[in-house]
Amino acid sequence: MKAEAALGIDFGGTSVKIGLVDSRGRMLQEEHCATSACADLPRWLAMVAARVAACRSAGRRLRGIGVGVPGFTDYERGYIYNLTNVPGWRGVPLAAIMRRKFGLPVFVDNDVNAMALGEYLYGAGKGLRHTFFATLGTGVGGALVIGGKVYRGAFSMAGEIGHVPIRMNGVRTAEGRGGLEAYVGNRKIAACAARALRRGRKSLMTAMVNGNPGAITPKIIAGAARRGDRLALEIMDYISDCLATAFAAVTYLVQPEAIIVGGGVAGSGRLLFAPLRRHLAERLHPYFAERIKVIPAVLGARAGMIGCAALALRQEGTGA
Repeated sequence: MKAEAALGIDFGGTSVKIGLVDSRGRMLQEEHCATSACADLPRWLAMVAARVAACRSAGRRLRGIGVGVPGFTDYERGYIYNLTNVPGWRGVPLAAIMRRKFGLPVFVDNDVNAMALGEYLYGAGKGLRHTFFATLGTGVGGALVIGGKVYRGAFSMAGEIGHVPIRMNGVRTAEGRGGLEAYVGNRKIAACAARALRRGRKSLMTAMVNGNPGAITPKIIAGAARRGDRLALEIMDYISDCLATAFAAVTYLVQPEAIIVGGGVAGSGRLLFAPLRRHLAERLHPYFAERIKVIPAVLGARAGMIGCAALALRQEGTGA
């Protein structure tokens, strides 16, 4: 019998990624499929069953299965309340269903919690005790690791920095008013650049999108900033300023040793992190500003799979 491992399933709105991960966080196997191919529960379970069977036939001892989902969950019950971008997944006791089918411990959590655990154990947070993880993409997600454990709060969703208000009378959304995500989600960033171009601002981005402001993406903005484009650099500074406002609140509330930033926008590197560190220092007492680290995530697209597998390898809480 080979050394034990766990399956980590990163269930996204676009793709489902399954990884077989060992106790040292090493990816042994991985497989991706389009969410549309297994969007309903029966097909989803069949897809997982095939991976479990393959592991067992190869003589691999599975310690359990961890699942990360993009929505509201109850970790202790392994229960999915709702997945915003995947229809039909409302009120699903997923961990209990999977345990009956596979005879393994199953742990279900919000996907950003799983990513945070993966980065904490095997990535940028390795060796630390208290970290905050933020992921920047279509939305802005966040999760806390305190004293070496994911802190989920009373309702399993602590750390949702995307809805932390950064403006007292700001944009109103379903989640509240003035939340961070209303200003720095991918679509909001692109819209900010498009408005500036339509108002006649000169920028390399105009040529990069063939004169179509609607085609701008954060990647294009970052590319223009690397070439010294003034408007693009202003937008990167604006993003950093918004993030720093929310990160300062996190710093004073929970005092992490490090803020780890992942997601597509974080791929901008120093264009994001240099102004982010500067704006955060402006909002903190020098004692904290000198000590807190703001660092990029390192596990990339595998963070979810590795973190989900870690849920099963650690088996904290009840599972199902």
